[in-house]
Amino acid sequence: MKILIFTEGTVIMHYGGIGHTCEEIVRQVKEREKTVRDWAIYVPIGNAAIKLDIWKKQGAEINYLTSRMKSEEVETIKQVFKRFYFPDGQLFFRRKSQQYQDIAEEIVPDILIEDDCESIGGAKEMTITHLKPEIKARIKSIPVKEFGGIDHLPDDVTALKSYREM
Repeated sequence: MKILIFTEGTVIMHYGGIGHTCEEIVRQVKEREKTVRDWAIYVPIGNAAIKLDIWKKQGAEINYLTSRMKSEEVETIKQVFKRFYFPDGQLFFRRKSQQYQDIAEEIVPDILIEDDCESIGGAKEMTITHLKPEIKARIKSIPVKEFGGIDHLPDDVTALKSYREM
């Protein structure tokens, strides 16, 4: 099973968000709180690294999709993942003319996990919204609340295919 999971806002967040509610963190992002653009001190949201490791140990192929486009920023995100023991997986990023959907359509994951993009405009900004219908039909989309993490998702990776938000 191939999983593509968005990074910023879904499994990692800025350091200044620690201890705040999702709503407060969204406000921080919109107001450009001082640590929002300091990628090197990003932290996991909840137990995201542990959850992903559980899935990987069950045979899932974990792929990540970052909003970062500059090579040095992509490298910084890789270092954050390494520092917090996120399981190995390819970190995809957009090139100059690419959109997120271009990458998702190239990968065609079984499952796409991304946040609801509340801080940047909501569902119209989500990757799944822009996929070609024939590709979208092949992907299980699991939207999560921005900065709410993935801890609530099932530990059983096969249960993700039938997961429905409660």
